[in-house]
Amino acid sequence: MNLETKYHGVIEVLEKEIIHFQNGIPGFQDEKDFVLISLEEGSPFWIFQSLNTPQLGFVTVEPFQYFTKYEFEISEKDRSNLGLESEKDVVIWVILTIKEPFRESTANLQAPIIINRNNRKAKQIILNDTNYKTRERLFQEKNNV
Repeated sequence: MNLETKYHGVIEVLEKEIIHFQNGIPGFQDEKDFVLISLEEGSPFWIFQSLNTPQLGFVTVEPFQYFTKYEFEISEKDRSNLGLESEKDVVIWVILTIKEPFRESTANLQAPIIINRNNRKAKQIILNDTNYKTRERLFQEKNNV
């Protein structure tokens, strides 16, 4: 299917690439289907693009390359709802807030997106009992968060 996107114009998307949020994402409950599109070839940054709203695309990154000690527990309820059977099933992304200059950009470590790579079910979870922030600087001298 063809998809109009925020950053890439019209692209072709395969059904198997669609990531489904049963309850949408916080603040966007009606947005249930997304695809991940590389910002540009070789970039660690990806666009989490809504299938329903062309202008809704979040810049994301897999957090572990910037926050080497980032860790949290996924609740049993969330594991069950997502059909997670193993840690190998899990893919984690965080949404970025892009700033000028780019080195001032931040990552939302308090609300990671969890995806089951096998069934493409996803959920953005809110980490309540944590020191992680919604705006953790992406580029720090020593990013050991």
